[in-house]
Amino acid sequence: MNLVEDSQRLSESEEEEENDEDEYSPRRRSRRAVKSEKNIADLEDLKFNPPTSTSKRKTAAEPTTTSPESTSTLRKPKSDVASPKKAKKLPSKPKAIPQSLDTPHPAPPHWRETYDTIKEMRSRFVAPVDTMGCQQAQVAESDPKNRRYATLVSLMLSSQTKDEVTNAAIDNLREALGGSITIDAMIAAEDAVISKAIAKVGFWNRKTTYLKQAAIRLRDHFNSDVPKTVDELCSLPGVGPKMSFLCLQIAWDVNDGIGVDVHVHRITNLLRWHKPPTKTPEQTRLNLQSWLPKELYGEINHMLVGFGQVICLPVGPRCDLCDLSKKGLCPSAQKVTSKNRKAVVFTRVQEESKESPAKVEVTLEEEVEEKEFILKINTDS
Repeated sequence: MNLVEDSQRLSESEEEEENDEDEYSPRRRSRRAVKSEKNIADLEDLKFNPPTSTSKRKTAAEPTTTSPESTSTLRKPKSDVASPKKAKKLPSKPKAIPQSLDTPHPAPPHWRETYDTIKEMRSRFVAPVDTMGCQQAQVAESDPKNRRYATLVSLMLSSQTKDEVTNAAIDNLREALGGSITIDAMIAAEDAVISKAIAKVGFWNRKTTYLKQAAIRLRDHFNSDVPKTVDELCSLPGVGPKMSFLCLQIAWDVNDGIGVDVHVHRITNLLRWHKPPTKTPEQTRLNLQSWLPKELYGEINHMLVGFGQVICLPVGPRCDLCDLSKKGLCPSAQKVTSKNRKAVVFTRVQEESKESPAKVEVTLEEEVEEKEFILKINTDS
C-alpha cells in the first residue's frame, strides 16, 4: 500500500510541476509575430543607422569628419548681448492707379446738353447728399488735420451705406472718441467702442478693422495726416479709387480724377454714355475721364448722386419729373403709371431771388396706392 501511495504522490507532483511551468513560462509566439518584430527592428535600424554605400564602406578605425552642413544645423548658444532692433519697414511703393485708357472713349452725342439739364435740375432741390454727405463730416472739426481725417473716415463708412446712416454714424463716432475724430483717438479706442458707434453702417465689423489699421498706417508713415496722392490713399486698408478721388477733392482741393459710385455708374449707363456698357465703376471712371473736361471732375459725382437720390431712383425712377425725359435726352425714360410707388415730397427751403432760384428739400414718402403719381409741394407762404 505504501508503494502504491508513493507512486500516486509522485505522479501528482509531476503534474503540478508541469502546470506551474505552463503558467509561468512565456507563451509561444507565432511565426507571423516573430517576422513582424524582425521587420520592425529592421525599419528602426534603417531610421537611425542608414546603410552606407556598398562601394566604399567605412570601418571603425576610419576617422569621422563633420560636414559644414551638419554643423550649421547645431543650435548655437544664446548670446548675452541683445541683438539690435530691426529698422521699421517702410511702406512698399503704392500700386499706381490707372488714369487713362489705351484707346480713349469718344464723347457721347449731346452729352453737354444732357449734363447742363441735370445740373439745372439739381440747382432746384436739396438732396440728402447736400446736407449729409461726406463733406459735412469736417464741419465740426477745427484742426485742419482732423478735418481731412474726418472726411476720410466718413468716406470709409459710406460704402454700401445711405448718407443718412453715415452722417449719424459720424456723430456717434465723434462722441465716442471724446468729441473729435482724430487719428490718435481712433488708435487708442477699443474695437468694441468703434463698432458700437458705427453699428448701423454696412459691414460695420470689417470697417472697424479698416479704421484701426488705416489710422496706424497714417500715424507711422504719413505723419498723422491724410496723403495727397491717390496712390498713397489707395494703399490704406478699406480705401479704393472712388474714396481717394473724392477725399482729394474735399480734403486737399486736388482734382485728379472722378469719384464713381453706384449712382454715377448706373446713371451714365442709363444715358448710354458708354459703348459697350461698363460693368464696373472703374471702367466707368476711365471712360468718363477720356472725354469729360477736367474742370467737371469735381462736381459730376455730387451732381449725379443727388439726381439719383431724388429723381433717377434705382427702383421706380420719377421720369415724369425729369427734364431729360421731357426733352427726349434720356434713352431709358419710362412712363410712370404703375402702382405702389413712392411719392416725392418737396419742401421749399430757399426763396427765389435774382441771384439764385428757389430751392426745395426733397424726401420720399412711404409707398402709396394710387393710379397715378401725386407730386406734393409744401411751400412756406
